[in-house]
Amino acid sequence: MTSRWIDITSSTGETFGGYLSLPPTGKGPGLVLIQEIWGVNDHIRKVADQYAADGFVVLAPDVFWRQTPRVDLNYDEPGTKQAYGLMQGLDQPAAVKDLVGAVSTLKAQPEVTGKIATVGYCMGGRLSFLTAANSPDVAAGVAYYPGAINTVMGDAAKLKAPMQFHFGGLDTHIGKDVRQAVIDELGDREETEVYIYENADHGFNCWGRPMYHQNAALLAHGRVLEFLAEHLA
Repeated sequence: MTSRWIDITSSTGETFGGYLSLPPTGKGPGLVLIQEIWGVNDHIRKVADQYAADGFVVLAPDVFWRQTPRVDLNYDEPGTKQAYGLMQGLDQPAAVKDLVGAVSTLKAQPEVTGKIATVGYCMGGRLSFLTAANSPDVAAGVAYYPGAINTVMGDAAKLKAPMQFHFGGLDTHIGKDVRQAVIDELGDREETEVYIYENADHGFNCWGRPMYHQNAALLAHGRVLEFLAEHLA
């Protein structure tokens, strides 16, 4: 894989960074990968490389650039404490505008030869949904265990892209009430998929944390690839 940091122009004209990973062929459909609260850290960069190996041109934007550019945190106590502080200080409307700009920036890359999707984790899962709802260039969106997504369901009326959701059945951060809010609002859409992994907890896709659940992560990844193959064709 070939990777580098590039400049992204937000929808308000400001510039910030993003990690770009290219597939072995050098070109393909686009994927905006949206971080968890620990930044575009080693794990997120490896996930970007994983999707690049699957054939996508992947851009992982620096969501926290307005607070601490290129923050790269560990999953230990100090890193997690700083991560939660950054999440609590996030200007969500501005972040959505930044991510809409990231979609446009990715679309303009010469390596992108197809449609664009968003994939995000926890905070990034919520932002993946919001970006899909607010960018006409998003052809599909994926949200893993999207934190507090029940608080932004008002944007569902703007959503035109297909959406896929992944929840851990043991997740106490994102409980049944949050999952049910998604199902109640979007479950009747033909192009909505909701998967619940009964034996998995919050963050089950992150191999750098104790709650990593290999079986759920592999099953979810396969479903994401099938979903993207269908909607980015």
